Amino acid sequence: MNNHFVNSVTKADSPATPPKEKVEAMDVTEDGGTQPELTDVCDVEKAEEGPADMETENNLDDAIDDDESRAEGTFQYTVHAISRLKDTVLSPPYFVRNLPWKIMVMPRPNQSSTLDKHSQKNLAFFLQCNGESDSMSWSCYGIAELRLLSQKPDGKPLIRKIQHLFYCKENDWGFSNFIAISELLDPDKGYNKDDTITLEVFVKADAPHGVSWNSKKHTGCVGLKNQGATCYMNSLLQTLFFTNQLRKAVYMMPTEGDDSSKSVALALQRIFYELQFGDKPVGTKKLTKSFGWETLDSFMQHDVQELCRVLLENMEKKMKGTCVDGTIPKLFEGRMRSYIRCKQVNCMSSRPEAFYDLQLNIKGKQNINESFDDYIAVELLEGDNRYDAGDYGLQDAEKGVIFLSFPPVLHLQLMRFQYDPISDCNYKVNDRFEFPERLKLDGYLQNADPNNPANYKLHAVLVHSGDNHGGHYVVYINPKGDGKWFKFDDDVVSRCKSSEAIEYNFGGGGGDDDLFLRQCTNAYMLVYIRESHISSVLENVSELDIPDSLIDRLQSERQLEVQRRQERTEAHLYMAVQVLLEDSFESHQGFDLFDVDQVSFRNFRVKKSATLADFIKTLSTSLGFSKDQIRPWQLHLRDNQTLRVSAIDVENDANKMVQDMAENSATWLLFVETSDPESGVGKLQRFHREDEVLLFLKKYDPKTRSITYCGHIYVSLNTKLSDSLVPVLLKRGNFPPGTKLQLFAEICPAKVVELHGFDRRLDECMQEIMSGDIIVFQRACAADVISAKDEFATAVCYFRELLCRIEVTFIDRQQFNIDPGFTLQLSSKMNYDQMAKAVAQHLGTDPYLLQFFTHVGYKDVPDMNPIKCTFSGLLKDLFRLIKPKQPNKLFYQRLSMRIDELENKRQFRCFWMSSNTKEEEIVLYPNKGGCVKDLLEEARKQAKLSKSGSGQLRMLDVVQSRISNVMREDVLLECLQTSQQKTYRIEEIPHDELSMGMDDMLIPVAHFNKEPVNVYGIPFLLRLRNNEPFIKLKERIQTKLDLPDKEFEKIRLAVILQGRILRFLQEDADKLVHIDDFQHHNTHGVGMIGRPWLGLDHVSNKSVAKTPRYNYPEKAIKIHN
Repeated sequence: MNNHFVNSVTKADSPATPPKEKVEAMDVTEDGGTQPELTDVCDVEKAEEGPADMETENNLDDAIDDDESRAEGTFQYTVHAISRLKDTVLSPPYFVRNLPWKIMVMPRPNQSSTLDKHSQKNLAFFLQCNGESDSMSWSCYGIAELRLLSQKPDGKPLIRKIQHLFYCKENDWGFSNFIAISELLDPDKGYNKDDTITLEVFVKADAPHGVSWNSKKHTGCVGLKNQGATCYMNSLLQTLFFTNQLRKAVYMMPTEGDDSSKSVALALQRIFYELQFGDKPVGTKKLTKSFGWETLDSFMQHDVQELCRVLLENMEKKMKGTCVDGTIPKLFEGRMRSYIRCKQVNCMSSRPEAFYDLQLNIKGKQNINESFDDYIAVELLEGDNRYDAGDYGLQDAEKGVIFLSFPPVLHLQLMRFQYDPISDCNYKVNDRFEFPERLKLDGYLQNADPNNPANYKLHAVLVHSGDNHGGHYVVYINPKGDGKWFKFDDDVVSRCKSSEAIEYNFGGGGGDDDLFLRQCTNAYMLVYIRESHISSVLENVSELDIPDSLIDRLQSERQLEVQRRQERTEAHLYMAVQVLLEDSFESHQGFDLFDVDQVSFRNFRVKKSATLADFIKTLSTSLGFSKDQIRPWQLHLRDNQTLRVSAIDVENDANKMVQDMAENSATWLLFVETSDPESGVGKLQRFHREDEVLLFLKKYDPKTRSITYCGHIYVSLNTKLSDSLVPVLLKRGNFPPGTKLQLFAEICPAKVVELHGFDRRLDECMQEIMSGDIIVFQRACAADVISAKDEFATAVCYFRELLCRIEVTFIDRQQFNIDPGFTLQLSSKMNYDQMAKAVAQHLGTDPYLLQFFTHVGYKDVPDMNPIKCTFSGLLKDLFRLIKPKQPNKLFYQRLSMRIDELENKRQFRCFWMSSNTKEEEIVLYPNKGGCVKDLLEEARKQAKLSKSGSGQLRMLDVVQSRISNVMREDVLLECLQTSQQKTYRIEEIPHDELSMGMDDMLIPVAHFNKEPVNVYGIPFLLRLRNNEPFIKLKERIQTKLDLPDKEFEKIRLAVILQGRILRFLQEDADKLVHIDDFQHHNTHGVGMIGRPWLGLDHVSNKSVAKTPRYNYPEKAIKIHN
């Protein structure tokens, strides 16, 4: 991803892209025009006037590369006859990161100037990258200094800086008004000498994307391909890969029996192996597929820390019980102790905890030491936040943590993303935060070991560029711990200096004076390795450390992939041949000989140029028959949409190409006739195409209503049915000799015709008979059976009924997300009762205790409205809106009352609150035209009333955890509407609320936390007596809530109106509560909404998840396998 490359030039004379104009060749012109002089000063010491901050490196790990893959370089370009410069000129190329960079110069008019002809122009100075490339996919981020050198010995150059993402449409960047021509030619300025100027560029570039950058050649490492938004995962995988001890343990995880597509461990082994021994960027699709992720997950950025934890947890489980059991905690687990210590009494609570990473707060912190100081800082528990010390009561206390041990590999997560409660969203902290290359942590341990100090060496820096909504991740790694750093940017790996990996990622940059520090680019995660463990953690991993079985499996997979890739490349040279044998027809109960969607073909991949003879030879070898024992028949679709066989002239077409035989079809379907091994015949019977046809035989049994396949037969067209066909049918149908038969020709699904006149020739009985036709036979039915209109008496009836048969899947509506359902074959002509009876028989229940719902196809959910039991249509009418080839689905629901009774009632969901202020959802079935009173009577049948209760019920309207109204009993049910925010509750009226005096009032009470908008919990009504002592009121509330004193004393009572706290009630012993405080105000609202209510301010003892106002694309990471 390159979305972190941003043009941030803000100067008035800002860098711009020059106009598209003709660029002339750089030859000497006849009039003494410009002639270029290019000087490579890459290895030359900088002149005194050049700023040194961009080209010096305090901790150079290597001399700057001299080859064309160098990361940075400085080059000059001398322009002669500058006063006569008219057109655009380009310098010869200078190579950085294997790309050609050129200085581009041109005169540009100043539209606002009206002075002399020289001052009317400016000198435009641009840096061009890869300008002659025709590629549309390349990009390269670069920063540069454009310098106009002074010709005076003590003169200073004119310097302007740029940063830009160069790509095909913006391959040059610079300044159209770099300097005015008049100023350039002014002798006092010192830039021009003998009508000649010298331009210089220092450029530093990232390794390019989309061009032939050989990471393996330049660094010895390879990158990882980005699937869309997986740069965060790529950075983490590279970090784990270069934790060599972990890599060795990953290789040793047992994966011999793992499913290649579902094993996370095997996918990691595959990636690590290809990173170690491959020479091209490695793909990660198999890894994310093993996570159980869908394509969308690969286009959503997740949190690196969360992925690291989930991945390490998955590996730790896989390693249990193996030779590498315990590797994860051995490498990454540290220990700390959290404690709470009372200040006034001798009481302390502590608990040891393990950690795999540490989250460090960086907001307001300058460096990593300040973050560690903040981590172990003591928190005072005082006032309302005092600690409950058991027998000692609430006590002032100190709360904190102390580190017991640090792991060999220390993962530090810098909390760059913070939550802003004002805007109710997250934001990124881009402040400067320094971290050292060598970190000392002894001062944070409870007991430091002088023989093994907690000194750490920086191993990896994960960097995020962007904001809270997205961005790009790269990682800088010091693989051997020797100070030589590499930058891993997805598929591109390049060498870099330590300052680029460390200082440039402190954050807080973005000014014009420091182009290296981009505004939103900073370290997000740090990996340190303990100095005493560097040799073991970074131990060399060779091929000898990888099990032979794993190497063999991975190499076999690679060979298979190469083979598949080659097959895809050569796919246009091959065609598919699908073969069926006679055993595929045996269990088929429908039309034709088989169902295309259910039959299993034998598949062959055949060269299109292969001959029929070649293919028959292949068939012979594959099927285990000699060439004389097999005969191919082509399957083709007839005009009546039936799939039947036709003869192939094997002898005359032996040398014909397969693609011609298949009529250039992509797939050729064949039925292959084979000799019967039990017959003892050495070869197939000869087939005479001129006067014989191949017929397939089916037997129909009316009693079982089933079809039995009875093989095929060659029949002469010139013989009578009674002589050639009937005897064979009697034998194959196991009928006694002389049994009367009925014969039918299966022409198409809608046309099955009975054959008459067995004493006639076959071609007279069946007009247009041809090979592949199907004959269905059965024992002749008695006349009385047929006259009784038995719907399955004959094959004609059977196939007619079969034409109406459909498959319907029934799914439990209550569990439609997880229930796979069951499938029944039903007639599309069934009515509601017949369908319900069939489903009830399968479920073993009463059909009147089932309710059905149609399928909303575009949502794949049940419809909200049930199918009426009085539905007068047919089953097929329920699927009229279903798209073709979409499965027929219905949802069912078990009932506790008969469906015919239920449909005269209304289903009403509400809550029942018992005397202990606990709510439970109930479903009531009052009459449709009823009112609230009827609903209360239904509730009385289901609810468990208190024996000592009043027995009187009421219904409350509850909106967002507040009571809105007490519903009158005469309100019609059709006026009641529930929603996600609005529910109804039925409860038993307490005795003291049955008879209310003139000085009494029912007030609504609700729980909230700090602000009245943060309402939660179960609200209730409370009888308020005018001038009641506040102490008594609190006692009654405490009794109703059944809370102990320690919890209840934390609650504050407030009078609230329309989301605003009017006042908190005082806890004075003589303070009285007046009902006037809860009377109607001049506000809008119905029922109790317009009245003040009593709020109980306290923190919920249940964790209430805060729902953000906005939905961010990031979601929790889950590895499903």
